[in-house]
Amino acid sequence: MKTLVCVAAYNEGVKLETTLSRFPKDRPYDVLIVDDGSTDDTAERLKRFPDMTVLRHERNLGVGAAQRDAFRYVLERGYDVIAFVAANNKDDPALIPRLLAPISEEGCDFVQGSRYLDGGSHAKMPLYRVFGTRYVHPFLFFLASGRWVSDTTNGFRAIRASLLRDPRIDLEQAWLDQYELEPYLFCKAVRLGYRVKEVPVTKIYPPKALGYTKIKPITGWWSIMRPLVLMALRLKG
Repeated sequence: MKTLVCVAAYNEGVKLETTLSRFPKDRPYDVLIVDDGSTDDTAERLKRFPDMTVLRHERNLGVGAAQRDAFRYVLERGYDVIAFVAANNKDDPALIPRLLAPISEEGCDFVQGSRYLDGGSHAKMPLYRVFGTRYVHPFLFFLASGRWVSDTTNGFRAIRASLLRDPRIDLEQAWLDQYELEPYLFCKAVRLGYRVKEVPVTKIYPPKALGYTKIKPITGWWSIMRPLVLMALRLKG
């Protein structure tokens, strides 16, 4: 499979550099970094990775907008699969083959990494985030999709490109620019009957001093939950 791995980044600095340095040199996929208008030293750090492609936004547009650019890149260049790795060093690039195997070997369309399955793990997570990612968001996802998934907020996942061409999935909606796009796409994949599978992965949070998330309380949490609430109430399709 022709595969692209995307890292969407905004002001991740040393965490981004550490993430990219963990990718194997001899890899069977391409790497795309979408720099979503970073104002720190991201551009300078990216010069150390000339074998990776960089797309840059002149200003910060949101993670959904960054991922949408990656989707366009995949479709325009004939990739079969796109996978996502967090820019803040939470994910292990060595586990990317674990995401890709169900697509190539089992015909899956959407493979979701889960820190909560047997064989997966997590560390340094605040308890409120464990509760929210393990129970609250999966429950909302169940209400919207009709399927229980153990780790619905984990961005470490792989998607078959043909799914992105489905006219019933409208990724160009302006309200998906922030954190809404990921749960929207995941929920649509389940509701439309695509072959979805979870696989165990790790999720290790960086030290709090480095900043372990860009998600803001209240507004960021609502951004992640909003698509599921609206889809559960049939206000969005």
